[in-house]
Amino acid sequence: MTYTRYASLKDRVVFITGGASGIGASVVEAFVANSARVAFVDILDQEAVVLADRVASVGPRPLHLRCDLTDIAALRAAIMTVSEKIGSIGVLINNAGNDQRQPVDEITPDSWDRAQALNLKHLFFAAQAVRAGMRKLGGGSIVNFSSIAWMAGGPKMVAYAAAKAGIVGLTNALAREFGDDNIRVNAVAPGAVITERQRRLWVSPADEELFKSRQCMHQTLEASHIASAVLFLAADDSAMISKQCLVVDGGLR
Repeated sequence: MTYTRYASLKDRVVFITGGASGIGASVVEAFVANSARVAFVDILDQEAVVLADRVASVGPRPLHLRCDLTDIAALRAAIMTVSEKIGSIGVLINNAGNDQRQPVDEITPDSWDRAQALNLKHLFFAAQAVRAGMRKLGGGSIVNFSSIAWMAGGPKMVAYAAAKAGIVGLTNALAREFGDDNIRVNAVAPGAVITERQRRLWVSPADEELFKSRQCMHQTLEASHIASAVLFLAADDSAMISKQCLVVDGGLR
């Protein structure tokens, strides 16, 4: 299969959260392959180094910064560092999240707050931090990661689903707030993406076959499919698309 290369992404500075593994790693690779100048944050140091080494063969080597996204001061510092070292950020990909399962009766105020911190809070503060730089550039694109989990009501995912629903509301509000600065804000809502982590923790071979049978497209949904959608929303080709949530689920819902 042949994929589009977006000329508008060449040399554009892209900041990606949670880029060392899973969907995030595929997004990093996709932007590097489009000759963007990529920086990503993650707490997975070893995976980040392996990824950076691997993708450097297809484009500019990405910059990895270690950052715990629940530490907003550290996130702001990372964004500042990227702006100073590479240039003003023109694309923000708010990918990082954690779909930890927890039975409803076991949710505590602390675990609820942590779920929101991991899946919702940092998205706003990252968007807030990149706004001034995007304004100076004359515009930019922010892509927030939601999920079909909040639409379908996944089991043991109440706190996660609440955060992912909140991301759609956040996306809509930020799109309105940032529109005068020519900053587009959109979301993607992946379906049952089968990553290595999913296979290790949640998804059995039987589960994977069940997902495929329920989708309109009876193929495994992979991280690269999500990355392709993200590239489009980041590129100038989607110049008048804002305040949207693009579902990429093979027709599962």
